Amino acid sequence: MKNAMAKKRISKFTEKDSVTSVHSSAKDLSPIKLMKPETDKGKSVLKALQLRKTVREISDKKISLQVLSNLLWAACGVNRKKGPFGIPGRTAATASNSQEIDLYVALKEGTYHYDPFKHYLIPVAAGDLRSMAIGRGQVNFGNKAPVRLIYVADIDRLIHTPGYQEPGLLNTEIQKSYYYVDTGLIAGNVYLFAASTGLVAWFHNCDKSGLEEKLNLRVDQRVLFGQTVGYKRKA
Repeated sequence: MKNAMAKKRISKFTEKDSVTSVHSSAKDLSPIKLMKPETDKGKSVLKALQLRKTVREISDKKISLQVLSNLLWAACGVNRKKGPFGIPGRTAATASNSQEIDLYVALKEGTYHYDPFKHYLIPVAAGDLRSMAIGRGQVNFGNKAPVRLIYVADIDRLIHTPGYQEPGLLNTEIQKSYYYVDTGLIAGNVYLFAASTGLVAWFHNCDKSGLEEKLNLRVDQRVLFGQTVGYKRKA
């Protein structure tokens, strides 16, 4: 009986994606099928650590679909079909393997939800939300950067993780500590990917309440932070 319940949780966990609703305007956007990540590119981990830094002066130079595909996979993509508790493993660790952090990608034409299991982008809202994916007092920094990531915590996925059912997952304060740390792990992957491939990155605040409305999030989802990625602006 216990194994059957675990299999049911895992099946639900890996269904299509966690987006429950999208803005009506998103119907004019098409899903973006991402390319297979190039795992043999870039500098070594030690070299990337040496080069890692925050850069706020980011240009409007576009990044290719291949680079975007590599970036999202590096951030929190699936790196093995069977990880702990029988769930596909990811490039970033999470509390009790709950994988509760969703990545939204704000581009010029619209904002998408990253589905790591199918490795594609699901349209969520049309229009340019990049200016909302950063703190209000920071809008003029990198405001034309090609990509802004938005980190969203799914509390329901923490509570109903198919992983180890520890009591702390039901405590709101402990939940915060988990989803903040888990966000940091993904953001760290983004920083290292950027340093390894000639991109730059900046982890920052964002318009949380505004984005929660625009992204049609449920009450148990939380917008946490943003992260800008692109090429360094020339002096």
